[in-house]
Amino acid sequence: MILRVLILAAIIPAVWLMKKVYDADRLEKEPMGYLYSLVFFGSLSTLAAMVTEQLGMSALEELFPGGGFLCDVILYYIVVGLSEEGFKYLVLKWKTWRSPNFNCQFDGVVYAVFISLGFALWENIGYVLNFGFGVAVVRAVTAVPGHACFGVFMGFWYGIAKRFALIGDRGASKTARSLAVAVPVLLHGTYDFIASTTQTIFSLIFVAFVGLMFWVATKTVKKASENDVYLS
Repeated sequence: MILRVLILAAIIPAVWLMKKVYDADRLEKEPMGYLYSLVFFGSLSTLAAMVTEQLGMSALEELFPGGGFLCDVILYYIVVGLSEEGFKYLVLKWKTWRSPNFNCQFDGVVYAVFISLGFALWENIGYVLNFGFGVAVVRAVTAVPGHACFGVFMGFWYGIAKRFALIGDRGASKTARSLAVAVPVLLHGTYDFIASTTQTIFSLIFVAFVGLMFWVATKTVKKASENDVYLS
């Protein structure tokens, strides 16, 4: 019974956020089976990220035995941020770029968020099973929505990249694809860097950063939904 409650506590926030983004898909809803597959492969990307993060952390221990500021920057922005967002993007590109379902610009947001929340779902289950219900409550209002926000910004630029690609502007498409990775990596790295600092002032900065990121992501979803167009 307790195990069931813990698993539900880990799953519900991600499912709720998926529904919000799915409902915002105004022009043409995506097939549910296809979205479930993105969640599945998003969760598998967690395993790949775990391997690269372990290798990266081992390398940092050798290079920076005493830790320090530079070590933390490399850890949170490259080892963690780039690993996690990079593997999410690889799944996104692999599973959706040539899909006939990808026929609206907002689809990029839907796909990226579902993959990101698949990642967060698996990660969250692991945290909750290891550390209990209290962790589920904290992650429900921070880490899970955080992954959703990273997915929103990834998908926003990814949808733009697809539109540029279809009209033959390869340079603009490549720039947009680069931003689809760079923006989430920078946000993810900043999120983890601030969260890792124990000073009280950084706790206040973290709350402000998370609140601002959630607000901008919400506005981005709304604007992208309202301005959605069919791709041709």
